[in-house]
Amino acid sequence: MQLDRASGILLHPTSFPSRYGIGDLGATAYEFVDFLAASGQQLWQVLPLGPTGFGNSPYLSYSALAGNPLLISPDQLLEKGLLTPEEIAQFPNLPEERVDFDRVEAVKMPLLRKAFERFANLPEDQRTPYHEFCHKHEYWVEDFAFFMALKEAHNGISWHEWEEGLAKRDPQTLEKWKKHLGWEIYYHKYLQFEFYRQWKALKNYANERKVKILGDIPIYVAHDSMAVWVHQEIFCLDPETCQPSLMAGVPPDYFSEGGQLWGNPVYNWEKVEANGFDWWLHRFEGTLDYVDLLRIDHFRGFESFWAVPQGEKDARNGYWVQAPGEKFFHILRERLGELPIVAEDLGIITSDVEALRAKFDFPGMKVLHFAFDSGPGNPYLPFNYYDRNCLVYTGTHDNDTTVGWYKKRKAEQKEIVRQYLGGISSEGIQWSMIRLALGSVANQAVIPLQDVLGLGSEARMNTPSQLGNNWEWRYGRDQLTNELRDRLGMLTELYGRSPQ
Repeated sequence: MQLDRASGILLHPTSFPSRYGIGDLGATAYEFVDFLAASGQQLWQVLPLGPTGFGNSPYLSYSALAGNPLLISPDQLLEKGLLTPEEIAQFPNLPEERVDFDRVEAVKMPLLRKAFERFANLPEDQRTPYHEFCHKHEYWVEDFAFFMALKEAHNGISWHEWEEGLAKRDPQTLEKWKKHLGWEIYYHKYLQFEFYRQWKALKNYANERKVKILGDIPIYVAHDSMAVWVHQEIFCLDPETCQPSLMAGVPPDYFSEGGQLWGNPVYNWEKVEANGFDWWLHRFEGTLDYVDLLRIDHFRGFESFWAVPQGEKDARNGYWVQAPGEKFFHILRERLGELPIVAEDLGIITSDVEALRAKFDFPGMKVLHFAFDSGPGNPYLPFNYYDRNCLVYTGTHDNDTTVGWYKKRKAEQKEIVRQYLGGISSEGIQWSMIRLALGSVANQAVIPLQDVLGLGSEARMNTPSQLGNNWEWRYGRDQLTNELRDRLGMLTELYGRSPQ
């Protein structure tokens, strides 16, 4: 899919300002969309929107299609009469500069429970949109609500540790628990309905202002997720323990002597294909109900993937397995037509992976932070963008901010950047790099909001392989100034990326 020349901002909704300890889908989300539109941005890139578990990573969600209830706006529930002003006023003061996920969950979920109980007592005709939502999304929402109710009933332990009848989905055991947890299943379905209602309203608002939302599909899903529990046959699992028999990761390289062992179960692609790729087709269709464009994280896994046997402590003893990506994308195109897909093709990519991406005309990714340390042949240097059909970033959610990145470079490394840029702008290294991205031939340029704000390493969103202190950053209410809007808008127009 060839995308028009445009630019946009990378920002996850948890980073919005709000008085509830975490960004949500309320007023500040709409103010951010207004900032995008007023500065000529046509893309808003978000991370996966699902409910998060251990480590709060959006890439380790309990569901491939559900939304995170913590993003629901209490203010909108107040407007609908589902919360009272007194309940809102009693909400405790939480940190504004970072998300304390444990505290947010402890005080926000009881508030959402009160909204649900009022909703459940509304006249039937006022609950019609809820029933329509459940009918439209019945292929996942019932299973997800049941899964979350079961997790709560088992104090949060992973599904593979539940009683055998539940873990291995014995029909009689499932039916018994469904009857027992009926009210809780209703509660979790309501949360998904409310998230969907608020998100779709925000998405429509963005689309009306010529802003498209670029979402994210991680190729793998968490082991402790509804997807793996319900669809065990399409994952490589030990039939006795239900633990992954083959785990996902990447092999050793220059940066990692032992490779990376992620621990997710890899797909049993023979079973996936035998089922007509049904699970994957539903996943793409469902995600495209939330977003306009999709970035496939770890795209190379659709061509071949690194599989590590159960029991290994690192990724050294894995091996490559072919995946039927070409066959799948042909079927997906037959079903959806032109595919609004961006391929995350960073790292060591083979010619076969490049060929798969090119065959379907998927835009790839370029990251400027990676451009300056291996000479003029570096593929991330803008003069090497032989194909305009790509997205260029200053950095991604896994990178340091541009200010932090530049500050940590050695003196000789800084000099390489200065020489390439012809000097550093008086406005700061971040604006020199933003200019480089916007002025490149890449069809799309995406800038993390932290770079627009000129923030240092304290605003980094994620440090891969580091446990704790990730995904927590938030910006302040007064940081999206008219001056920043105008400066970004001027550059966007100067480099031909404004809406036509």
